[in-house]
Amino acid sequence: MEQMASNVSNFLWSAPLIIFCVVAGLYFSVLTRFLQVRFFKEMIRLLFNGKSSDKGVSSFQALALALSGRIGTGNISGTATAIAFGGPGAVFWMWVIGFFGAATAYIESTLSQIYKEEKDGLYRGGPAFYIEKGLGWKKYAFVFAIATLIAMSILMPGVQSNSIAVSIKNAFNVDSKITSIFLVILLGVIIFGGVKRIVNVAQYIVPFMACIYILIAVLIVAFNYTEIPAVFSLIFSSAFGADSVFGGILGSAIAWGVKRGLYASEAGQGLGAHAAAAAEVSHPAKQGLVQAFSIYFDIFLVCTSTAFIILFTGMYNTINEKTGDYLVQNLSHVQEGPGYTQIAVDTLMPGFGSEFVAIALFFFAFTTIMSYYFIAETNLAYILKGKNNKVPITILKLILLGATFFGAVKEATLAWTLGDIGVGVMVWLNLIAIVFLAKPAFIALKDYEKQKKQGLDPTFNCAKLGIKNADYWEHVNTEDKAKEKNVS
Repeated sequence: MEQMASNVSNFLWSAPLIIFCVVAGLYFSVLTRFLQVRFFKEMIRLLFNGKSSDKGVSSFQALALALSGRIGTGNISGTATAIAFGGPGAVFWMWVIGFFGAATAYIESTLSQIYKEEKDGLYRGGPAFYIEKGLGWKKYAFVFAIATLIAMSILMPGVQSNSIAVSIKNAFNVDSKITSIFLVILLGVIIFGGVKRIVNVAQYIVPFMACIYILIAVLIVAFNYTEIPAVFSLIFSSAFGADSVFGGILGSAIAWGVKRGLYASEAGQGLGAHAAAAAEVSHPAKQGLVQAFSIYFDIFLVCTSTAFIILFTGMYNTINEKTGDYLVQNLSHVQEGPGYTQIAVDTLMPGFGSEFVAIALFFFAFTTIMSYYFIAETNLAYILKGKNNKVPITILKLILLGATFFGAVKEATLAWTLGDIGVGVMVWLNLIAIVFLAKPAFIALKDYEKQKKQGLDPTFNCAKLGIKNADYWEHVNTEDKAKEKNVS
């Protein structure tokens, strides 16, 4: 099974997908005139703008929900694994995919806001919704919804729970089965409490743990400040095959950097778009810009923190996948993943690093599984099309809890391979769709910018902009007209 899964993963993540992701991000960046640079201050302002409602969440809550999905094992284990098989140069390619991925995140999140619906008293949206409404590809949308439902409920939770179990075992010598049982019970309490409980947990845990983690990285860099030129030189030289040690694995550096960058940021997967649709905003571009910023936070702060923790302390190995030989072997008997980060933090704070990373990874990965459930439920709601979904949703919760337990007690290699398959399928399906459907997101950005220049708090009028099938916004516009008539 492992070999078959590995073959499928390698096929999905072959050179065409890597090229497609980078080219799509570049395409969106150019046509939005590099919004990730022009609107940076506006992104930060919008983070704390807007309020939640009975049907939707605030911009900050939507950001926290999206970050709960983005900041997970990919930021700690994934970054460490990228260095293990791609060398320090993989970090540069993570930065590249993060920069261009911010534009991709804007497109998919804005589209999700434009074509969102109100279902079960909540705002629902995501790729399945905008594919059907924007492109009219109902069968394609259904395939995406099914693929995402399987990935989020069966394939992906195991990646997160496995990393939690491994790091807890390394730090506290707790058996993986005990960890998995505790994890399932805690997760069950939250997801059986509904979407609002998931959001409330995410908005407190994610920012708090991320800031502490970043602070630890800053301290490690400060204590090793003399290594700053050497580390940056190593990253850039390795990224382009110029380093004498890592020059022979340039392809691996690019592949692992892009793959892990995509896994961590979720740009192009459409996962952040589900959280974006849940936000209560007056204009779709607002949430699109907030979600673009979430890529910066995820890649340039959290993933980079992991990379710096490892590289500034030198606590890593790098393996040539083709030959199986070690290019760098600074550690012995340490599995690729969170163990690198744990040992690295221990160099600064002996006896504390392993425990700290285990706790940080627990919260990051745990909130990611919560986010996976939210996304799975959204796609299940799309598939059911308003039918009575109490029983299916209960079954979904039980399946996800089972996958979480199974992943925690299995080998990491299989868990990551299954996760890569899930992500790969979603990226292919979603990227193809948003390349064809990007125009409404471009129109929304232009409209937002125009209203801002006029000194207005932008509002969205889909009919005026010629955007069809934006049912929710058509309803809002109709209500606004009715209110204006009553006032006059």
